[in-house]
Amino acid sequence: MVTLAPPPAAPRTVTSPRRAALCLITQRRRLHGCGRHRAAWCVLPSRVLLVLTSQKGIQMYEADGSVLVYWHALDVAEHPPAEAVFARGIAAVGERFICVGTSSGPVLVFDVPPKGTNVTVSEVLEQHGAAVTDIAAEQGQAPDGAGDLVSADDAGTLCVWSTGEEFRLVSKVPACGCTCSSVALWHGTVAAGFGNGQIRLYEAASGRLRAQVNAHARWINALDLAPETGKLLSGAEDSFVHIWKLSRNPDTDDVEIQHCHAECVPDTQVCGARFCDPEGNSFAVTGYDVSEIFRYSRV
Repeated sequence: MVTLAPPPAAPRTVTSPRRAALCLITQRRRLHGCGRHRAAWCVLPSRVLLVLTSQKGIQMYEADGSVLVYWHALDVAEHPPAEAVFARGIAAVGERFICVGTSSGPVLVFDVPPKGTNVTVSEVLEQHGAAVTDIAAEQGQAPDGAGDLVSADDAGTLCVWSTGEEFRLVSKVPACGCTCSSVALWHGTVAAGFGNGQIRLYEAASGRLRAQVNAHARWINALDLAPETGKLLSGAEDSFVHIWKLSRNPDTDDVEIQHCHAECVPDTQVCGARFCDPEGNSFAVTGYDVSEIFRYSRV
């Protein structure tokens, strides 16, 4: 039996060690075909929900995990018997929406009331032709027209959305033939981690590629942003965790990325990495087939 403690009452951008630990535990299932189970605390202005995804469907609980608020079953009958059906990618956005990706490509938008169990599917976003891998909401201040939600899929397609009463596609990066495993969105810049070890930075409003870094030697399994500083954390199967700093050149408005720190976790295929505070002064890491979570702090 596992008891999950709720995060502290805070804005959606704040990450607590408990929330980081839960994300890391579920990320350990990503490798070798097991990346179909995710968990996230979704912090909306009116309430906090614990959202779980799996091959069976989508479950939403109260923040302490004590009460099941909503269950959304995936329609297995519509897919061939040999095709895996699952939900993957979770993000809270706006005043009352939770977005979850699916293996067939659509992103489900759930309208969550301030209290009670009357959760409904308000919209289905259909731009992805492959299984959704990750979804992220804006963690900074989005420039006008830049959108505030990004989704990625197994083919490498990225979609940036503007949210509200109706969701609108702002930009779309075409499939590149390499899985985009993790995404983050900060001040109108999309950070995307790929299976070939690259990190690419895109302009959210236009989808234009602004920077590309050969960050890791193997598959990137995790990206995370520290919203107050623009630090970017990446973890991969090459046993390394890197910290980067995102910024904009005030003269040219170009997006710039600077390497700040590298940490090797010996004999560990890193499959989960999260900042433990909004400034990015500490982070937690776990790996495939590892029972521990390692926490690193700045001294």
